[in-house]
Amino acid sequence: MSVPVAREQRMLTEAEFEVVRQTHYPAIAELARNELADAARRLRDYRNKARDVARQQRREMRGKAAARGARPARDNTGTARKKQIFASALKRVNRELGRTAKDERRASQSEIARRALELKRANRVRHHPSAGRTARHGMHAIPS
Repeated sequence: MSVPVAREQRMLTEAEFEVVRQTHYPAIAELARNELADAARRLRDYRNKARDVARQQRREMRGKAAARGARPARDNTGTARKKQIFASALKRVNRELGRTAKDERRASQSEIARRALELKRANRVRHHPSAGRTARHGMHAIPS
């Protein structure tokens, strides 16, 4: 389920939202490969942090863990939603990284094919020497 951008902005801090904002369509197409990799790393860190906090809050709600704050958590839907936002942003970045890698591979394949064609054309010269005189239409006199 996708989350509207306005809700993302409301739920995330300014730094977190800036990273997530770059993963939406028009902006993600303008990012370079190293910027995409950096965004993926930061999103992974944010997602893992939200996952760990949500897990701790769930344990506090069940009474399995001591409260980390002044009182135990009563609800973790906000933290779980943050994790969902980061996971979907990471999915978009990974898809874009895969697409750029596929484009790079495709370009290199065309270069390989072009080189193979050049080699084939350069190699059209016959390499086999003549077999010499052979019998075709009966016997022939061999000059001494």
